[in-house]
Amino acid sequence: MPAESPSAMSARRPISRTAVEKMFRTLSNWRRWGKSDELGAPNLITNAKRIAAASLVREGICLSLARNANRQAADNSAPFEHKMIQTGAGRNPVAATDWYGVAYHGYTVTHLDALCHVFHKGLMYNGFSAKEVASDGAKRLAVTALKNGIFTRGILVDIPALRGKTYLSGAEPVYREDLQAWERFSSMQVEPGDAIVLRTGRWARRAEQGSWPIEANSAGLHASALPWLRERDVAVLASDLAADVMPSGIPQVKMPIHLVAIVAMGIPIIDNCDLEPISRAAAQSGRWDFLFVVAPLPVEGGTGSPVNPLAVF
Repeated sequence: MPAESPSAMSARRPISRTAVEKMFRTLSNWRRWGKSDELGAPNLITNAKRIAAASLVREGICLSLARNANRQAADNSAPFEHKMIQTGAGRNPVAATDWYGVAYHGYTVTHLDALCHVFHKGLMYNGFSAKEVASDGAKRLAVTALKNGIFTRGILVDIPALRGKTYLSGAEPVYREDLQAWERFSSMQVEPGDAIVLRTGRWARRAEQGSWPIEANSAGLHASALPWLRERDVAVLASDLAADVMPSGIPQVKMPIHLVAIVAMGIPIIDNCDLEPISRAAAQSGRWDFLFVVAPLPVEGGTGSPVNPLAVF
């Protein structure tokens, strides 16, 4: 029997820009790991945490959380460019080689946002100046800070399953109470260093309804969920779209989750995961936690990277 949605029982709570600014200050991790820290919340993934996460592998089942990249433009994002340099045509072909090109920030390619991706009032995480990011790339907080990868416990937070739906409709918000209800429903307690994998059912919705204006009508976290992320000391936030409910409902604050999570709390965000396979697998097995593994391309100065996150049961 699906749990009743707390947000369905609550009136929509407006949040002001001033309230977001206050959360930016009160939830900040700046200087928590030193004034020169460039890793952010992944500091919470200790050696002991990795060892404990490895013990979650029991069945040996490995699932990709990435969407396949292809040449078609979709959801207001640039296409993944794939060009063949050498093929199997002609006489005595020797090898096949190709070229990839992608503007991965957007709403199609599964990618990781590095901590230099978002600015606030001219600053980045830990107080570094946005001017550290120039035409030749980021001098601070680049994606190379995560070159050694993320290896921790992942927890699937399947809000459509909680609400007895296939997917969330329109700009349906996910409140703090929903996250707490999921912990009760799944018997999972989110702990420091965990990776939260938030499913809104974006791809199931797209399969049924087709494309829609992403920034005008998409489910995701409401800004009131931000304190929960800090209280639980979440290390990584992944979702099947961009984590934020869109529109945010907050004047002059387009994506408060991206803003506060990345810039204030130092939480890397992974966008556009395909969580339909793991949703089915988790529901069938009754297991919502797993070993979560992901590593970016170590591009010097990069503001993020296309990635293929893995869930291992």
